[in-house]
Amino acid sequence: MTFTRRFILGAAMAATFATSVAALAAPPLVIGFSQVGAESEWRSANTASIKQAAGAAGITLKFADAQQKQENQVKAIRSFIAQRVDLIAFSPVVESGWDTVLREAKAAKIPVIVTDRAVKVTDPTLYASFIGSDFVEEGRRAGRWLAERAAKSPQKAFNIVELQGTVGSAPALDRKAGFAEAIAAHPKLKIIRSQTGDFTRAKGKEVMEAFLKSEGKNINVLYAHNDDMAIGAIQAIEEAGLKPGVDILVVSIDGVKGAFQAMLAGKLNVTVECSPLLGPQLMQLARDVVAGKPVPKRIVVTEGVFPAEVAAKEIASRKY
Repeated sequence: MTFTRRFILGAAMAATFATSVAALAAPPLVIGFSQVGAESEWRSANTASIKQAAGAAGITLKFADAQQKQENQVKAIRSFIAQRVDLIAFSPVVESGWDTVLREAKAAKIPVIVTDRAVKVTDPTLYASFIGSDFVEEGRRAGRWLAERAAKSPQKAFNIVELQGTVGSAPALDRKAGFAEAIAAHPKLKIIRSQTGDFTRAKGKEVMEAFLKSEGKNINVLYAHNDDMAIGAIQAIEEAGLKPGVDILVVSIDGVKGAFQAMLAGKLNVTVECSPLLGPQLMQLARDVVAGKPVPKRIVVTEGVFPAEVAAKEIASRKY
């Protein structure tokens, strides 16, 4: 073997050894993630996005389903702390009640990222960043669409029933506030009943049935804080002998494929997008936080509004 060949072989072996040592020295990033639950099409798509993105990034994901209970999330976060994960991320069931457990994470020097829904804490340093939609703006967009629709109609009044999300959750509070703000200057638009449907299809149907029994044909508009509740309510409207989308305008939020199918069927009038596909952004953000890089405190997802008129054009491109 010539000197040159021995030199090249030796260099290659050294490079391979160095790569192996580096791989051993840098174990996969471990993230503990606590999800709200599996209450809707949106949530299922959000979970799938996070799991797929973690796998693609070579990140070890420890996943916990809270089944829409805050106490389950607190337990999961404490479990992640005990396991000494590199980072904790969670989508909170409700806004408040997180200070104690997040202080425990901070004391353990484990950074936290809040996803999808915001939290209210006394110390903003308890989490590194919040990535998600602007729920207030989503409510405003739904309200603006309805205000524009009402302005084109000779109808004197638009009586609205509202299906709210989970009590105390950020999207429920913010979507209600944004919608109310957008319709405040329009005397034709009036919310006559408002009740939680807990973001589920079954509860949306149940509450809409109650609205119809108490208000009947006095209802002109349904505003639902998510598509799943709207789809459940559509079933209740049909069972009452009315035409959703015609006799009662249906306005909802999320932009799931089921909403587009309902629009194609003429049963839903508009859906405001709230993208669940946060996985890739979350994984990159997690890497940056663990690496000590500066990150924005608030990252807002870019989204749109989809009236029924564009459903046929857009449905093929929907990923959730």
